[in-house]
Amino acid sequence: MCCLFGLIDTAQYFTRQQKNDILHALATVSEARGQDATGVAYCHKGALMVSKRPVPGHIFPLQIPYDAAVIMGHTRLTTQGSEKKNYNNHPFLAPAGTGSFALAHNGILHNDHELRRQRKLPSTKIETDSYVAVQLIERSGELSFASLKQMAEAVEGTFTFTVTDNTDNLYIVKGNNPLCLYHWPKLGLYLYASTEDILKRALQGIRLKLGKPQEVNIDSGEIVRIDRFGRITRSIFDTSHLFRSRSYFGWPYRFSLWDNDTAYDSYVSELKSVARAFGYAPDDIDDLLNDGFTPEEIEECFYTMEV
Repeated sequence: MCCLFGLIDTAQYFTRQQKNDILHALATVSEARGQDATGVAYCHKGALMVSKRPVPGHIFPLQIPYDAAVIMGHTRLTTQGSEKKNYNNHPFLAPAGTGSFALAHNGILHNDHELRRQRKLPSTKIETDSYVAVQLIERSGELSFASLKQMAEAVEGTFTFTVTDNTDNLYIVKGNNPLCLYHWPKLGLYLYASTEDILKRALQGIRLKLGKPQEVNIDSGEIVRIDRFGRITRSIFDTSHLFRSRSYFGWPYRFSLWDNDTAYDSYVSELKSVARAFGYAPDDIDDLLNDGFTPEEIEECFYTMEV
């Protein structure tokens, strides 16, 4: 479990300090889903920049420049590839055609090694499963709805991706992991985080009076692009290959049928690895599963309880 978060200031309404304050609040609250590393990507003077370190969000040194309009962030819970090797951390920077892009991922991919063999992707020192998504886009030679669709339909596991480029476009590729996007039309502001609860907590931690936001709905299987002017364009991809759960409610227990046992086991392992941060022991997860709770219900409980 990791956390995606970010800010789009389409009207350049906010000062440099205000943007850094908002992002600090987002990064700090996003620690609930990962404290091993933090990173951001943004454009500065026409160049796409990535800053990341193996530190939790609340101590990550945010120094977003005045001209950055689209800032894409990530807090990491390590599942594959040591966070101490900073190249394993998100976001990942790569070229695509004549431009460049940065990608961040929330979830776990299970077929990254298989894809590298099948597609004959180049070897890399980066150990993170997420990096295969970068390689697939890079191989396509462009960042576009078409290349993102091809990538999203090739990877298997759990995911939502955010991708930004050197022309201040932000793409959200919504798979089977959560993401909440808020919009303040009068301010030209978008904020997002992996869960609505995290986004609300971050808003409580900033001193700005933003008013009431509009929530922008993004369904599983959608690719949403927000450009530097705040205009939204949408596309779709096939989600039939994703690992999904179907919950059934009935006597005596509630239970969940998964399309793949490996995905289910990985999901449960993720829950156990972060359980103590929410006041649970790993054995409590087994007890809740035995009592009929689905993994999805347990995770929802994590992020709606007081931490």
